Amino acid sequence: MEMLKIMDLSRESMISEILEDFPEAMPKFQELGMHCLGCPASQAETLEQACMVHGIDVDKLLALVNEEANKPAGE
Repeated sequence: MEMLKIMDLSRESMISEILEDFPEAMPKFQELGMHCLGCPASQAETLEQACMVHGIDVDKLLALVNEEANKPAGE
């Protein structure tokens, strides 16, 4: 039985850490218009800071990324 990796992302989660631990989250960021995930600024921003700069609802992004991150393997 494969273990489920539980991720609990928050507004204070660093973009760089999210993408390092869970690169599969990148499409969720891009779906909402956050395309510059490799730029130097994004490496030092929290999720909340990045959403504010891009005019993205942080709660919506958190819900999407947490849902994706916590899907059972193979889904």
